[in-house]
Amino acid sequence: MKARILVLWLVLIGLCGVAPANSPGLNVPATLTPAQGESQNGEIPSPTALAPVRPTRPLPPAAPDKWSLWTNGTQLRGANIWQRIRVPDLDGDEIMGDGYIGPPYVQADFDRLAALGANYVNLSIPGLFTERPPYVLDEGAQANLDSLLQMAANADLFVVISFRTGPGRSDFTFYRDGAGVWYPPELLIETVWTEQAAQNAWAEMWRHTAARYRSNPIVVGYDLMVEPNADEVALNIYNPDEFYPQYANTIYDWNRFYPPIVQAIRQVDPDTPILVSGMGWGSVLWLPYLQPVSDPHLVFAVHQYAPFQYTHQQPGDNRSYPGVFDLNWDGQPDTFEWNWMANYFSRLDTFQQQHPGPQAVNEFGVVRWAPNAADFMRDQIAYFERRGMNHAIWVWEPSWEPWRTVGDKAMNYLLGPDPNNFEEVDNDLLRVILDSWARNTVRPSQYRMSRLYLPLLKR
Repeated sequence: MKARILVLWLVLIGLCGVAPANSPGLNVPATLTPAQGESQNGEIPSPTALAPVRPTRPLPPAAPDKWSLWTNGTQLRGANIWQRIRVPDLDGDEIMGDGYIGPPYVQADFDRLAALGANYVNLSIPGLFTERPPYVLDEGAQANLDSLLQMAANADLFVVISFRTGPGRSDFTFYRDGAGVWYPPELLIETVWTEQAAQNAWAEMWRHTAARYRSNPIVVGYDLMVEPNADEVALNIYNPDEFYPQYANTIYDWNRFYPPIVQAIRQVDPDTPILVSGMGWGSVLWLPYLQPVSDPHLVFAVHQYAPFQYTHQQPGDNRSYPGVFDLNWDGQPDTFEWNWMANYFSRLDTFQQQHPGPQAVNEFGVVRWAPNAADFMRDQIAYFERRGMNHAIWVWEPSWEPWRTVGDKAMNYLLGPDPNNFEEVDNDLLRVILDSWARNTVRPSQYRMSRLYLPLLKR
């Protein structure tokens, strides 16, 4: 017995290796040192304090299963990545790369995210079936997802797969006002809200996805659709009280659309958590109108960008937190401070009282130049964590050089508050995020190790 335990312990040490933050070759500037923990005075450790070491490791604690990562307080803190199918005539072969999907991510992008303390990446990416009929497997999208998952695994990151697109839906739905302005109108595909065949194919896409990735230990969630939006794009409705009396249980209703997707997944994968949000682009405002299905592993997810006038303001608007400005588009000034946010978030409590279950914020952010953005982000994260919600910021950008200065990079928090700056700089908003990520304690390697040694120790 002693010999067996000794051999097992040596195997575990060999599998564990050095944490991603200590990986050789990582180029993390001194101003952005990895957030692996805090010093006794609460400050981010200096680069010297984070020198690579191989400590003596005790047997790790029993790592949780995937479901308990969503139910035992905040355990997943990280970021989203974004990709779409490249359109060569529109994108060229530089800005988005020259591959089928862009912008391109490489291993160093995932390694650095992990090195800064994140343990979770939300892959906001194209789905695995084609956007136009016949709705069939998109081999290029599948190969892209396989590659992303391998890089995330190498970086020791948990993953949620979040499909932006699929049968009857293109990524251009997220910037639909640009149709005929900066891209051809035919690229805008939103027939998923009017064609039952597209909705049926969406369920088949998820059945295929779940069958392929159900055994992948880093995949801890399936997000069925990024920001369901039939209310606006198909009907020009912005208020749930206006939508549901007229369109409940119609083809436009997400409550009718998503249950067959859950059923399709559960036919091949009974365990992986499923993330589902409400309509209205997944906002908190629409969550109370979501009708949950009976499933033991359902996570209720929201995207949080309220109030939009603050989180998406233009440089020079100078709308501050706290501050006074129009919050509801009626032309009258309103008081914006935490009490306003608490009242807005109260819908989460109301929904949870009616439908107990874990909630998550798998996308949130604020433009980097918003006045007092660091305080706003700090207060939000503190609220999420008091509620035990996992969370992921928008967005973790790739290091692909042609992409680095495209647009204003409004939510690339490495760049600081100056909208004209595109170089990495230490800043308060980034520090708030790193302080949060420093509280992460669990990673996939711990999960895999525990699965390996616990059965043997029970003998």
